[in-house]
Amino acid sequence: MSRTRIGIVGAGFMGSVHAAAWAACPDARLTALVGGSGGAPTRLADEYGMRVCAGLDELLDQVDVVDVCVPTDRHHEVTVRAARAGRAVVCEKPLARTPAEAADMIAVCREAGVPLLPAHVVRFFPEYAAAKAAVDAGAIGEPAVVRLTRASFQPPGGWYLDEARSGGLHFDLMVHDLDYARWVAGEVVGVHARSVRAARPDAGTDHVLAILRHAPGAISHVEASWAHPPPTFRTRAEIAGTGGLLELDSDRSAPVRPNLRAVAGAGAMPLPSSPLAESPYTTQLRHFLDVVRGAAAPIVTADDALAAVRIATAVGESIATGRPADVEVAA
Repeated sequence: MSRTRIGIVGAGFMGSVHAAAWAACPDARLTALVGGSGGAPTRLADEYGMRVCAGLDELLDQVDVVDVCVPTDRHHEVTVRAARAGRAVVCEKPLARTPAEAADMIAVCREAGVPLLPAHVVRFFPEYAAAKAAVDAGAIGEPAVVRLTRASFQPPGGWYLDEARSGGLHFDLMVHDLDYARWVAGEVVGVHARSVRAARPDAGTDHVLAILRHAPGAISHVEASWAHPPPTFRTRAEIAGTGGLLELDSDRSAPVRPNLRAVAGAGAMPLPSSPLAESPYTTQLRHFLDVVRGAAAPIVTADDALAAVRIATAVGESIATGRPADVEVAA
């Protein structure tokens, strides 16, 4: 079978992470690259033997799959253009900046008949996947209380700290655990959240706590932080059910470690990594390639990613108003 041609849009931090992951997939061929708002496309292209394209149209002419690694506010634009050109799309999380944009991306991809695969990589970390499998197998009975923590240091400036572009901490970092909580405990119908930045705009960092109410009856406590010093990256998970408890803690078992990578002009960025032989980013993209080829059903769907965007939007509404917020749930 010929190798699938991969084009990456965005040569910054996540573009480099995805390039390394694709390079470890034997059935993928890194073919073309177009820069986004940051990063050095020539350096990244030289490292992996990709052609640097002047624009998206040039890239689309040379690839089978478009991997969207530009800032969140550009996901909609790039995805829609790629889908209308008949290209499968892999899109970094969160799927879009707003639920309306995410829903439109899904509609355009379905109309074009191309896969839209959202990169919610936490589902591919083995310890999180194993905990989900244990819940599905009934190991702890029905989920009742879920506690999830993802704590790191604040990204060094740029678009991440522009909430109009990234959505802020609850969109860019917490969205991992918003998706995981829903995956484990069912649809989220309401949230109540607080943030340090909303209470103290001069704090210079952020820390968000959100309580999620799930339709089947469980409650999730989700914590995300940009208030720790480098190189901190801590994750914790507790899933308490009617018959038992599952626990994950990176401080005790070190399944998730900080992996700092320099980005030109931006310093270091936190990246969770696994001690296993294969990076979860490679596991994720290898699975996506199987989906594109019709050999597997997606572990995470575009509708899942839309649901995560809706939850994150409700978290933002609750932070802004100081009141609980309902979450739009698909019919």
